[in-house]
Amino acid sequence: MPSKANSENKCYEGERLARLLQSTKREIELVRLTDGSSLPEKIWLKQQFSIGVNDVTRVLERMRPCTELGKSAQLPPSSSSNHKPPSVKLQAVLVASDTKPNWLTKHLPGLASSRGVPLIFVKDNKGGSLRLGELVKLKTAIAIGIKEKGNTINKVFEDIL
Repeated sequence: MPSKANSENKCYEGERLARLLQSTKREIELVRLTDGSSLPEKIWLKQQFSIGVNDVTRVLERMRPCTELGKSAQLPPSSSSNHKPPSVKLQAVLVASDTKPNWLTKHLPGLASSRGVPLIFVKDNKGGSLRLGELVKLKTAIAIGIKEKGNTINKVFEDIL
């Protein structure tokens, strides 16, 4: 039985990509306005998203691996106080498909698949990383993980997935 993440790897480009990014931007602005938080925008965005290949990789590695049935494997509780359960889970990962060199993101499909997190590839005529960067107010972003926060941003990606 193929894992959920493998069967749901998607590539968005053209008009479909434009609609995805537009609805995501709209929801980011809406959630930011209704949140009532006085945090600076960059810090608030880091609470909603895992930004960059290193950060996405780190969060995925801290998540529990999934079993064949798509449920988290139950790890025995640790007696050490140094090991805390991961408090952050990713709903999906957006990855720019135009990444050069491609080895920067080569590990993400396997890692995301083992954690049951779907990947969405963004392809935009050598500008996927630019388009992802716009979402999080940066020049470029190769990978963005959507953190499960239970807000309308998550609802947008729930509808997509």
